[in-house]
Amino acid sequence: MISNKRYWFFMLLIILVYITGMFVTLFENDSAQFAVMAMRMVQENDFLNLFKGPNEYLDKPHMHYWLAALSFKIFGLQDWAYRIPGILSSLLGAYSCYGLGKLLYNRPTGKLAALIFMTAQTIFLSNIDVRTDAVLTGFTIFAIWKLAEYIETKSLLSISLGAFGAAIAFSTKGQIAILVLGLPLLCHMAYARKWKALLHWKVIIALLVFGICIAPMLYAYYHQFDLHPEKVIRGKDHRSGIFFIFWEQSFERLSGDGIGKNSSDYFFFFHTFLWVFLPWTVIGLVAYWNKAKLIIQTKFRKEQNQEFLTIGGITVIFLIISFAQFKLPHYLNVTIPLFAVLTASYLYNLSLKNELKTTKYLLGVQYFILGIVFIASSLFCFFVFKDKPMLVCGGFLTVSIIVLYFCLKREAYYFRIISIAAGSAVLLNLVLNTHFYPNLLKYQAGSSMAKKIKEEGIPTDKIYKISSNYTWSLDFYNQKPVHIATVQELKGKHDYWVYGSDTDLQQLQKLGLDWDNQLTVKQFRITRLQAKFLNPTTRKKVLHKMHLIHIY
Repeated sequence: MISNKRYWFFMLLIILVYITGMFVTLFENDSAQFAVMAMRMVQENDFLNLFKGPNEYLDKPHMHYWLAALSFKIFGLQDWAYRIPGILSSLLGAYSCYGLGKLLYNRPTGKLAALIFMTAQTIFLSNIDVRTDAVLTGFTIFAIWKLAEYIETKSLLSISLGAFGAAIAFSTKGQIAILVLGLPLLCHMAYARKWKALLHWKVIIALLVFGICIAPMLYAYYHQFDLHPEKVIRGKDHRSGIFFIFWEQSFERLSGDGIGKNSSDYFFFFHTFLWVFLPWTVIGLVAYWNKAKLIIQTKFRKEQNQEFLTIGGITVIFLIISFAQFKLPHYLNVTIPLFAVLTASYLYNLSLKNELKTTKYLLGVQYFILGIVFIASSLFCFFVFKDKPMLVCGGFLTVSIIVLYFCLKREAYYFRIISIAAGSAVLLNLVLNTHFYPNLLKYQAGSSMAKKIKEEGIPTDKIYKISSNYTWSLDFYNQKPVHIATVQELKGKHDYWVYGSDTDLQQLQKLGLDWDNQLTVKQFRITRLQAKFLNPTTRKKVLHKMHLIHIY
């Protein structure tokens, strides 16, 4: 393992990069949407009912929104306040990776697992584009660690903490939490032949803790839906919130019913993994292959210093989510802690066995990934968005020199692999958080228009839209949702503003409405990047416009 001094130096750099991402404008759709939902809780002092715009929200449970609302209560309605629970959950996830790695293997493996987890690309992304998966991932791996600790030690404290973590994860995203923490633990008990851990009075205590901790979420669902069978949610009435969260939710996502289908590609999560686990992807795949080969060769016999929790959990989770008809890249986040522990154990064993040939090959792979990262970071800095403050240039140059130092430092290949991987992750995400994302978000119309509204002193309670399209970033930064109205409703009004697209303005003109003031901003769907947008010479071809007009 690298020295403590170097380890904590990288940890400090990683946390600083996380902090730089806290102050970036919220992304549409999910981050801004969830922030508006939590904002509404605070403004209306209603923490039981969830709404997505004007509609009742029956999809994800309440915990993520409660945590964001709590942060808003403490720090105010700020974008950085919204991100605090997610970042704290990621830090809990990193500490839990350390705990699980230490439990299954040894302390150096645990330390390395925490570093790998924190530098995985999807974890960096989840701390700037914060969705429910940040909280889910942190508390899921915490629960896995503590419940695995109970299986090994029969500790009442461990199983109680594990039940608490499982309850928070379940209250964040429902059944998927129980699935992704239960499957690895079942694999662990099966491999270690420790089924008796289930037949103990302490399990009853854990169930009580779990039940008490999910009770607030169940009550909120009961209050909003079960008490009001007349409500029509996604075309159905008599929707039970409690039945939904215990039974319907995950099946809807697997089948695509209710929320729609977006992918029938059974290899979606495999090719997604290739980027979400960068810069550790190749090492992670090699680690998985070697562990799988060893398990098969030993015919699943329990061997000393071997475990089946990580690889078994990863395999079964991958298989199940790959058959879902609705897929998104961040669904893989819950597997990243398991991959981190598995990868850390493989790297540590390489160092113990002194396998120079394999280590040298993996070092070459990390040099290649570093080269790709450096080229991408340079393009983001000096080509895609050319305007940059000196601070960004200074940060880019400083981290580049640090990484170059570790490339040239004459030391064991194992140390260089870790240092180069961590350095490349810091370099890329420092550029993304301080330069690329802030410039990219200038093309997010809602947040850009909110700045103009504040500068012009336009009253937010006089802003309307005639489209049913969501305006999450505008709603959040105005700290007030835009009113929805029909053109006919607006015709009899005076002295108000309408936010809309070119098509919306043409519709207003056709019906005889006129305006005396117009503000215009650029619009691009920033979460769906394409080459024409990234190329400054062709960017204008894919840009749209959004307008705010004053009807006198």
